[in-house]
Amino acid sequence: MPAETVNRQWLLARRPNGQVSVEDFARHDAPMPRADLAAGEILVRNLMFGFDPAQRGWMDDAPSYLPPIMIDEVVRGSAAARVIASANPAYPEGSMVRGLFGWQDYAVAARAGDPDLVSIPEDIAPEEALGIFGAASLTAYVGMFDVGRLRAGDCVLVSGAAGAVGSVAIQIARLAGARVLGIAGGAEKCRWLVEDYGADAAIDYRCEDVRARLGALAPDGIDLFFDNVGGTILEGGIAHIARFGRIVLCGAISGYNDVRGAVGPRNLMRMISQRAEMCGFILLDHLDRVPAAMADLRQWVRGGQIHYRTDIQHGFGAVPQTFLRLFSGSNQGKQLLRIDGTE
Repeated sequence: MPAETVNRQWLLARRPNGQVSVEDFARHDAPMPRADLAAGEILVRNLMFGFDPAQRGWMDDAPSYLPPIMIDEVVRGSAAARVIASANPAYPEGSMVRGLFGWQDYAVAARAGDPDLVSIPEDIAPEEALGIFGAASLTAYVGMFDVGRLRAGDCVLVSGAAGAVGSVAIQIARLAGARVLGIAGGAEKCRWLVEDYGADAAIDYRCEDVRARLGALAPDGIDLFFDNVGGTILEGGIAHIARFGRIVLCGAISGYNDVRGAVGPRNLMRMISQRAEMCGFILLDHLDRVPAAMADLRQWVRGGQIHYRTDIQHGFGAVPQTFLRLFSGSNQGKQLLRIDGTE
C-alpha cells in the first residue's frame, strides 16, 4: 500500500504478566480509515501521543472504569490530532483535537459523542494539550479541590510528586496556602519538588525512611494525602494521617506490574482511630468541573505560577519503549511522543 494509505498501529499482542515489556505489543499496518463519515464523525491524523500509568491497568483482563483492551486491538491512549475530514460542525477540518485515539496514525472519532474528545484552542500547543492542560492536570485539580477539600493551612502530602499529576497537585496545594511535602524517587526529582514546584520539603523514597521523615516533617500529622503510589507509601501516609484527615486515592503505580499484588495498606485501624477518610476517584466522574479547572490552570500557567516539564520522545517505532519509561522512572516530566513520518 502507498504510505499515505497505511494506518500504522501498535496492537496489544498479549496481556502483560507482571512487568510490562516491549514484547506485549505488535506493530501492524492497516488500511487508512475511509473518509465517508457518518453524521457526527471525524477522521483525525494523530500528531503526538501522551502516556499515562493508567494504561497499564487497561491491559489486564479485569473489571475497571473502562473496558480492558482486547488482544490484537489498538492500544488505547491519548493523542493530540488534526481533523482531516469532518461530518461534525463542532470539529471542522483543520482544527486540533485531543482524545483517546489510540496508538495509530489515523482514527475515526466522535461516535456516540465520545466524551473524551476535546477541542484544542489555537493558542495551546499539542504538548500542552496532552501535558499541562491535559487529563493529568485536571485530575490533580479535581482531586485536590473536589475530592480532598483542600484548605489553606493544611499539611499536604503528595506521593509520585514529580509525575505529571503529582507535580501539579503540589503546586495547587502551595497556591492554596497549604504546607506541602512531596515524595519522589531520586535526588534530582526531589530537587525539582522544592526548587521548581515550591514544596516545603521532599522525601526520596529510594534512600530515605519515608515513615521516619514524615514523623519529623509532620509531627502534628498530615491533613490531606494525595496518593499516586499505593503499597508501602500509602501505609506510611496512613501511619501519619491527622485526626479527621483525608486521603485521596488517585493511583497505585507501585502495584501496576506486580502479579503478587501490592503490599498494604495493613494499618487501616489507624483510619478508624483518627476518624480519617479515604476516597478513590476518576476524572470521568467530574467532567462538569473541567471548564473551571481549565480557566484556573490557564491563568496559573500563563502567569508563571505553575511550572511543568515534558519529556518528548520521537518516532512511531519508539512507542512501546516510550510507554515503558513510565515504569522505570526514566521520564523527565509528562511523557509524550511526537509522531514523525515514515521510518
